[in-house]
Amino acid sequence: MAILSEDHIEQIVIQEFIDLGYSYVNGADISPDGAAQEREYDEVVLKHRLRAAIAKQNPTVPADAQEDAIKKLLRSDSPNLFQNNYTIHKYLTEGVDVEYRKGDRIVGDKVWLIDYQNPTNNEFLVVNQFTIIENQANKRPDVILFVNGLPLVVIELKNPADENATLGTAFSQLQTYKQVIPSLFTYNGLLVISDGLEAKAGTISAGMSRFM
Repeated sequence: MAILSEDHIEQIVIQEFIDLGYSYVNGADISPDGAAQEREYDEVVLKHRLRAAIAKQNPTVPADAQEDAIKKLLRSDSPNLFQNNYTIHKYLTEGVDVEYRKGDRIVGDKVWLIDYQNPTNNEFLVVNQFTIIENQANKRPDVILFVNGLPLVVIELKNPADENATLGTAFSQLQTYKQVIPSLFTYNGLLVISDGLEAKAGTISAGMSRFM
């Protein structure tokens, strides 16, 4: 009998998302040392994918205003993770406010990050082996789901064959990540933990008892 490993579970999860219509890339390939670099190790947003999505979904907004929206997204206004996450949540749900000159006047507008009316107009990406270096900590969450270049879901997997690998240890791992690589969770909408047999989901502010 083949022994089920954490890598097997990871590949099963990735295939599930591919079957749902997600594209897949290996995080090592888009790293600074990869064949198709898209990011630095301290960057958690796939900026060129974000920029392309914003341009596609906001064709009437000038490029400079689109760039202003991206700068707001990438800027942390508070040392508090939860405050920053709240700000990003508002951008995701309400759009990013921008201003630009139109003729002889300054007008206000919204830059939308996600097309909620036409979901297929968004880019869905599942990534593993995504190394993040922040505050001298080097971490690699199991699976991250990106929508339009934004890391909205983090999935932590444990091996069911390991009696010490439980939903609780998966939850604890995410708490460690929140402490040492907080920039990833600035954009987070959902955390998922699984021991290969059971899965639960919650938010970055939820305790283990609130994961469902």
